[in-house]
Amino acid sequence: MNSVGQVIKVGIADLNIVRPPNVIRTSGLGSCVGVVIYDERMAIAGMVHVMLPDSSLAKSGHMNKAKYADTGITELVAQLKAEGAQSYRLKAKIAGGAQMFQFNLQNSSFKIGPRNVEAVKQMLQVYHIPVIAEDVGGSSGRTIEFDPRTCELYVRTVNKGNCRI
Repeated sequence: MNSVGQVIKVGIADLNIVRPPNVIRTSGLGSCVGVVIYDERMAIAGMVHVMLPDSSLAKSGHMNKAKYADTGITELVAQLKAEGAQSYRLKAKIAGGAQMFQFNLQNSSFKIGPRNVEAVKQMLQVYHIPVIAEDVGGSSGRTIEFDPRTCELYVRTVNKGNCRI
């Protein structure tokens, strides 16, 4: 992992934006998906730590937009555009979406990781944001860190080592 500048941390069901020389990091990606959306020319990137696929699952009252794929990606895109990113230049990298527990049930509602990955990809398609790279699935947790200078996503997977995508 890189440690140039300041590390901006994104918690679970959280989002934030970063510019160089800072990097942005989230940990605890099991079935959750870390979504990085960036504008390379503007050297700006944002990350959202998505917990669930759809905000229709939200309880009534105050809703945390970053918790869900649909509202989290919408909010992140809006914040990036407010900071000068251009929609047509946005690209994405994603990681996470593991199936952390094995169920013998056929019920897909227990397969949160794969459902999160699919929901994230669907929302990115809505915004015409291509997924440049991904490290999704499996059964291990991940920590990710994105450097907006190099546009590299560093992925540390529990018991599996590191990679750059």
